Amino acid sequence: MSALAVVGLGANLGAPATQIAAALAALRRDCACGPLRVSPLYRSAPMGGMAQPDYANAVACFPTDLNALALLDTLQALEAAAGRHRAGERWAARPLDLDLLDLGGQSLRHPRLCLPHPGIAERDFVLLPWLTLDPAAQLSDGHRIRALWQARGSTVLPLWAPRRQSANADQGADPGCGPDPAAAGHSRMMSAP
Repeated sequence: MSALAVVGLGANLGAPATQIAAALAALRRDCACGPLRVSPLYRSAPMGGMAQPDYANAVACFPTDLNALALLDTLQALEAAAGRHRAGERWAARPLDLDLLDLGGQSLRHPRLCLPHPGIAERDFVLLPWLTLDPAAQLSDGHRIRALWQARGSTVLPLWAPRRQSANADQGADPGCGPDPAAAGHSRMMSAP
C-alpha cells in the first residue's frame, strides 16, 4: 500500500538547481508510484554557522510503495551518486542533501531514521516549500506546518519561481515550476502564505 512521502531537497555546491532537478527525476523514476509535486526553489543561509554558499532548497511530495528504510536507502544512494560524503562535518557544504521529512504521517524511531524528521520546526527552508505544496499539512504529533512556519519569522528568499503551469502536479524535473510566491502574497522576506 502506498504512502505520501515528503522529501526535502537541498544543495549548495556545484550547480545546485541542476543537481536538485536530477534528484527529482531520480525520485520520480525510482521512488514515486504516482504524481510527484515539487515546490518552487528557495534560497536559504546554511545551518551551523560555517562559511559556505547559500543553499537552494525545495520540497517534493509523492506517493511511494517503499517503506521508510528502503526510501532512506534510496535517498542516501542518490546523495552518494551526486558526490556527497557522509564522513565530514555535520553542517558541511554538500552537492545534494535529501531528507525524508514524513511518510504517510508515520511516527518512527529507529537508529537510522526518525519520522517525522525531528528538525522540521527549526527549518524555514522546509516549512515554506512544504506549505506551498500543502497549506493544510500536519505532522503526526498534531503540529500544523502553517503554525510552525508562522512561529519562525523566516528569512527564506525565493531563488526563482516562474509561473509555467497553472497546476503544480507532476511538473517534470524543473524545480522552478510552481506557484509564483509573489502571486501568493509573499513579500521579499517571505511572510506567511
